[in-house]
Amino acid sequence: MDSDTPHPTEIKLHRQSRVLEIAFSDGKTFALGCEFLRVHSPSAEVRGHGPGQEVLQVGKKNVEITHIEPVGSYAIQLTFSDGHDTGLYSWDVLYEYGLQHDEMWQRYLKRLAETGASRDAAAAPFEQRPKSK
Repeated sequence: MDSDTPHPTEIKLHRQSRVLEIAFSDGKTFALGCEFLRVHSPSAEVRGHGPGQEVLQVGKKNVEITHIEPVGSYAIQLTFSDGHDTGLYSWDVLYEYGLQHDEMWQRYLKRLAETGASRDAAAAPFEQRPKSK
């Protein structure tokens, strides 16, 4: 962690609006949506193991944060309603996400559009059951 990065003074999860609000020691406060945090997870599953290996996350529009776990004094681990829980969100990452939110979100929406993907979750496959006699 960069020692110059402000540290959080308060972290609030607003469940109804699906927003994580983070106040930092320099007075800045950021509101980061659950979907934004999920699709930009700092995990290898999302970022890959090197440049160009990022995996576009689709269908995450209604994802929620179900659990927040502190990790030492430098990060939090978020568990999402889709089961994803492998990203560690350091204070550096969260602060950078707050500063770069608009650009990151627009880049994400552009990638979705370019690939024809959607933020909406795909409908569950139709389950065919045997007819009763």
